[in-house]
Amino acid sequence: MELQIDIGFDQLVQLAKKLPPKQWTKLKQEVDKRQSARRSPDDLETFLLNAPTFSNYQLDEIAKTRKAINQCRTK
Repeated sequence: MELQIDIGFDQLVQLAKKLPPKQWTKLKQEVDKRQSARRSPDDLETFLLNAPTFSNYQLDEIAKTRKAINQCRTK
């Protein structure tokens, strides 16, 4: 059996305020967990800006390796 009730946001806030401390903590943890699951584009931007990058030496080595592989394939 399923019961569905339409309540307004203000009513929901009032109900949440009436919860005992233990249940309030549990509700807050669930809400925080759900919010952390959603990541904003800012999080991605921060991650990309702080991610490790290749050095010039590593980029040169990659270019040399690609050139050598391409030469092997064309022969």
